Amino acid sequence: MVEFGTGGWRAIIGDQFTRANIRIVAAALARQMKREGNAEQGICIGYDRRFLSRESAIWFSEVMAGEGVFVRFVNLSCPTPLVMFTVRKLDLPYGAMITASHNPAVYNGIKLFTRGGRDANISFTDGIAAEANSLDPEKIQDMPFEQALKDGRIQFIDPRDDYLDSIMAQIDIEAIRRRRPRIVLDPMFGVSLTGLQTILYTARCDIDVINDRHDAFFGRHLPAPNPDTLADLQMAVKEHNADLGIATDGDADRLGVIDEQGRYVSANEILALLYSYLLEYRGWRGPVVRNIATSHLLDRIAKAWGQECIEVPVGFKYISAGMEDHDAVIGGESSGGLTVRGHILGKDGLYAASLLVEMISKTGKSLSVLVKDMYDRYGRCAMVERDYGLTEESKASIHQLLVEEKRLPDFGRTVDHVSYADGCKVYFERDAWVIARFSGTEPRIRVFAEGEDQQEASRLADLMEAFIGVSEQ
Repeated sequence: MVEFGTGGWRAIIGDQFTRANIRIVAAALARQMKREGNAEQGICIGYDRRFLSRESAIWFSEVMAGEGVFVRFVNLSCPTPLVMFTVRKLDLPYGAMITASHNPAVYNGIKLFTRGGRDANISFTDGIAAEANSLDPEKIQDMPFEQALKDGRIQFIDPRDDYLDSIMAQIDIEAIRRRRPRIVLDPMFGVSLTGLQTILYTARCDIDVINDRHDAFFGRHLPAPNPDTLADLQMAVKEHNADLGIATDGDADRLGVIDEQGRYVSANEILALLYSYLLEYRGWRGPVVRNIATSHLLDRIAKAWGQECIEVPVGFKYISAGMEDHDAVIGGESSGGLTVRGHILGKDGLYAASLLVEMISKTGKSLSVLVKDMYDRYGRCAMVERDYGLTEESKASIHQLLVEEKRLPDFGRTVDHVSYADGCKVYFERDAWVIARFSGTEPRIRVFAEGEDQQEASRLADLMEAFIGVSEQ
């Protein structure tokens, strides 16, 4: 059974992520392309360093070639944003990336992209899943990979130079050269290292690297750059007296940051810092787009500069659409993904990292000072993020309680309004809020809360968790 979520199709290897299911997804997409008449325009296919990723990309490509679709195969493990960039640059109708992003090592999956290099929307992926699940894997046509290469149905490509040149063209390389910061890179055993080294060495940065070998088990850690996974990077930043520590997730579309003092700087803070930087130092103007579970600090910054903050549901496809619809300066989410005007309409950890290095170089300030200055200027807020595993029964019960019956606990403060656009989000005065929403990629529920301080954010989250019955699980 194939089921797409907000970040593509992800499943446990050997359970639902199997050769048979990979083949039916490929066949469903190939048949969609033939119906649209763009099979000869073709598709770009890439893969990351996860277990079976290259083999899965080969199985996917063999079905595409057998169904008559021309395949451009990125013949090395690569970042997801590189595939998105290539789809846009070559004006291809579709792209596919074999990855489960930041999920545990036992997962793998497939992300699909549509013309312009954007994440496929849910109506499209639902259609692909429905057709895929109706197919018999034994009746799908394919073509052996080597034969397809020989016949020209599959072509090896290496778009790294174009992709990296595009990033460097949008970054103030000279400002970085003048500052020459020392950076510690943590690719988390993923695919960002070659690209980030190329960019930052070109800018004459001093680079130290950790966790760079190929390890399909990601050092037995979750390949997600968050406070629980970046202890090695914190230690390395202090050991090397570095200006910055940068980590990227398994497929390099998300970013995690450690400041020069060894402190984790949240994705919310990075997004707010970069929006403020683009407004003040580059002189850009325009809205910011954030998802429903991302800091309202962005709202304050936008208001201070006479701009607007656009709120969208979780799923980067909604941020991409908001960026395009409103000509926004920047868009992002609290999980570490962001995009900037003029770049691809998708998350890119390499671009975000490069812009961050430009920011500390051009301002001449350390990251910790920039964070302090931001809070001094726009006011402090604090956020908590928690998640819990669910059974189908508990998920149905919580959905009925919050979304169908629309019941809420007594939060002890005035509720301004409630949104059910994506889960249940309760808004209070002074930019405080709490949300409970179901993950689109895993059987989990996530609870986020933001308040005037950490104590209030935790209190709001505790009340929501107790009400829906997850705090005891």
